[in-house]
Amino acid sequence: MGRPGEAEPMEFAKLSLAERVERCRSFSEPYRLTDGKKFRLKSIDPDDTGELTSEDKPQAQEALAIGTDVLAELQERLYAQDRWAVLLIFQAMDAAGKDGAIKHVMSGVNPQGCQVHSFKAPSAEELDHDYLWRCLKSLPERGRIGIFNRSYYEEVLVVRVHQELLARQKLPPTLVTKSIWQERYEDICNLERYLGRNGVLIRKFFLHVSKKEQKKRFLERLDNPDKNWKFSLGDVEERRHWEEYQEAYEAMIRATASKAAPWYVVPADSKWFTRVVVAAAIIDALGSLDLKFPEVPDDRKKELAAARLALEQE
Repeated sequence: MGRPGEAEPMEFAKLSLAERVERCRSFSEPYRLTDGKKFRLKSIDPDDTGELTSEDKPQAQEALAIGTDVLAELQERLYAQDRWAVLLIFQAMDAAGKDGAIKHVMSGVNPQGCQVHSFKAPSAEELDHDYLWRCLKSLPERGRIGIFNRSYYEEVLVVRVHQELLARQKLPPTLVTKSIWQERYEDICNLERYLGRNGVLIRKFFLHVSKKEQKKRFLERLDNPDKNWKFSLGDVEERRHWEEYQEAYEAMIRATASKAAPWYVVPADSKWFTRVVVAAAIIDALGSLDLKFPEVPDDRKKELAAARLALEQE
């Protein structure tokens, strides 16, 4: 990963696992946010492609394919070691490319070790619980990668933009104060700190698409019969709240970015670039865990040797 002129895909494939992880870290680092105090969403260009250009797209796609192989290798170690769990959270405006990023980046991962959950409008049962409940019961087990396509962060996004949704959550009126959003930020930070202390590595991705690009993708969905199913009239209605959502995303990232659970604010107008950054960030995250296959104890080695001998003597 990196500018193709600096590291061609085939060159990347020849690197050791540690070198590949380091290369991915340097590529994704500019989009990583661990302290949101000075963050301003307007300072991030949705059309940014780093040092790459559209001419580099084929090589970037080849690098992504190689990166998925690296990710598969790391995921196998994660599963075998059975100590860490990894939680990947994706948030974005409609048509920013969350589904595509998840599909392409995780294409090489063993399905047995990966769990994907998409959170839409809460059900009646979910509304009878606290707002974190439905996500908590979907957290990944040790040794597995959990992917949240939207998450508990919707509670400080769509619920903040459409505050009438708070009434459906049946909260005692005395608890719905002007401080509720700050209180939810604190709750979420405390949750992520707790999860980190219990072996759940968290990485969060905000795919930052421009309003112009979103319109283009909506029109493509309308023009292509095979993509009509992706379009909803509600998408147009939500688009009218664009600025409110941008403010809510900025406030959310500013309040919840941390070293333990960083945000990656990824430019999303170029899908090929978005996917490479996401893949690099996930590889970096898994690479930070020092994952290894379990060592076989001596008594087990004797059992394996006996099994081999028995098979050879058949």
